[in-house]
Amino acid sequence: MENVDLWELANKNRNLHRFATLFTAQNVRDLLSTDEGIKNAIDWCKKTAVTHAFVESYRDGYTAERSALEKAKRAFLDAGIDVSGCVTTTAIGKKSTGWRGISCYTDIPTQERLQEIFEYTASMFDEIMIDDFLFTDCECEECVKAKGDKSWWEYRCDLMVKLSRERILNPAKKINPNVKIIIKYPQWYDEFHLRGYEVIRETKDYDKIWVGTETRDPDNKNWGRKAQYEAYYIMRWLGVIGGEKTGGGWYDPYGTHPPTYVEQARQTILAGAKESLLFCYGSLLHDTGPANIEKLRTEIPALFKLAEIVKGKEIKGVLAPKPPNSDPHKERYIFDFVGMLGLPLVPTPDIKQSKAVFLSAHALKDQDLIPKLQKMIDDKIPLLITDGLRDMLKGKIELDSENIQILNVNGDPWSLYNLDREYLLNMRTKLLKPFGINFSAPNKVSLYLIGDDYIVIENFNDESIDAKFTMKGLRNAKSVVELPIDASIALMVKDQTIDVSMSPRSVIAIKIGD
Repeated sequence: MENVDLWELANKNRNLHRFATLFTAQNVRDLLSTDEGIKNAIDWCKKTAVTHAFVESYRDGYTAERSALEKAKRAFLDAGIDVSGCVTTTAIGKKSTGWRGISCYTDIPTQERLQEIFEYTASMFDEIMIDDFLFTDCECEECVKAKGDKSWWEYRCDLMVKLSRERILNPAKKINPNVKIIIKYPQWYDEFHLRGYEVIRETKDYDKIWVGTETRDPDNKNWGRKAQYEAYYIMRWLGVIGGEKTGGGWYDPYGTHPPTYVEQARQTILAGAKESLLFCYGSLLHDTGPANIEKLRTEIPALFKLAEIVKGKEIKGVLAPKPPNSDPHKERYIFDFVGMLGLPLVPTPDIKQSKAVFLSAHALKDQDLIPKLQKMIDDKIPLLITDGLRDMLKGKIELDSENIQILNVNGDPWSLYNLDREYLLNMRTKLLKPFGINFSAPNKVSLYLIGDDYIVIENFNDESIDAKFTMKGLRNAKSVVELPIDASIALMVKDQTIDVSMSPRSVIAIKIGD
């Protein structure tokens, strides 16, 4: 590691994957207000392989001064670091009756203030990111009246689409015809529509999309109850929706320590993100930030190799559809937990024919679910269906078929971590048969099928594990990426089987064949 120049490596790999960071409006004021502060920031970026800086104009009621923004922009560009703008839409105008810091966008003066912020930012930057908070959950009298007979989610989605067009996109492009605006979707995909994120229409309207890939410590009291696989699922799911518009993933240090912080980086890159944004410079200078970044720096060379393996390759496995604007019922973020059970999932917004399919309660959003499901049953496609979906389909379709397995979630996806190795092996055996493979591993171990000749296995456990991957016709296999750099990983190939032992919280990428 001591001999690797991460800045040189980052510049060689700009077209493969990029690391970025964000300077909040407050960071601009407090950390980029002097020549020394700017010098320190540039030095930190170069030591962290950061070749792209997002410099923010507005957050939490504070607007950074034009002179400070333009000075920072010039300094980063002179240092060889690309620069974009950013706006965080918090504490604007009239307060929502819901989340702290969120606005009532039914209110016209609030809309006008939003427009002013984007016009100001577009006058300085040709690209602007919008952080997580472009939504509303207000239920004030004005909103109730405007909503009329619509459901809250319908009203909010329509409102935010209209707001985006009339108060952000059109005004900003009028000020600066060259400006590209990025909407960054948060990680809480099961609540998008409830708060006005309409991923189909908004993705069509905006120039680019980015994805929140924050997962953090799963047992953290403030930030936990998340499965690390969520970063992969949401990045891939939105990647299908966004297509070429899909940019990077964005994660932070909150509620993490080094092993879980770098898991966010691995998942983001495994999911095919073009860029990784390390939020944010100011937060990464204290608390767990410095240790997290030091750990990340040790993994960056291998992460570039992982990005090279993934780039442009189709992923294979069990189709895992979440229709846009679908309700989870009692199965919130079920996909993230199922991905921790050693099933290679293929995230998608569409329910369609595939070699094997996993369906949750979200599937009820598809008006053609019954005929689609009946065809899968008739075609003997291996299906994994949650007990929640089964119960809601009673009397509508017969699910007593040999190609159907029921996954007992019992309204608590977290309970899936109690499934033992034997149960998981039996479940995988049926679902993975069409692919000519099988996989034996404990819970909290993820499998990824990348293209025709790579597999990736990640151990999310705090203890060592052994796993066994079997594939018809398998003769040769070799390890090409292992993380962390001090991981203890052993691989043996015999009789069409890869046996691998892995230390805690480690990942291995394996090339199959010559």
